[in-house]
Amino acid sequence: MKITSVVVLSLFLAVLCLAPMAAQAGDQQNKMKACNEQANAKGLGEGKGEERKAFMKECLSAKAAPAKGKTTQQEKMKACNKEAGEKKLAGDERKKFMSSCLSG
Repeated sequence: MKITSVVVLSLFLAVLCLAPMAAQAGDQQNKMKACNEQANAKGLGEGKGEERKAFMKECLSAKAAPAKGKTTQQEKMKACNKEAGEKKLAGDERKKFMSSCLSG
């Protein structure tokens, strides 16, 4: 009975210790995905070598935005959407405008 309790307690403590690491790994993956999308939107595709590498290094080392309110990217997206709507852009024109607006 005591051995079972010790094993269960040990497993419980191990899970408590490893859970924050798993969450942190997920955050890093999300950040990598976001930086990749930003690099591609800026025309820094896989074949851009050093330029892409420098951008990715800077993007990944940037501190995460505080969780309060909207992030700068969300605000930018909202403003670009509003402007595209005011200009009555649609289809490829809207895509092109949004890409340049968000990267600028």
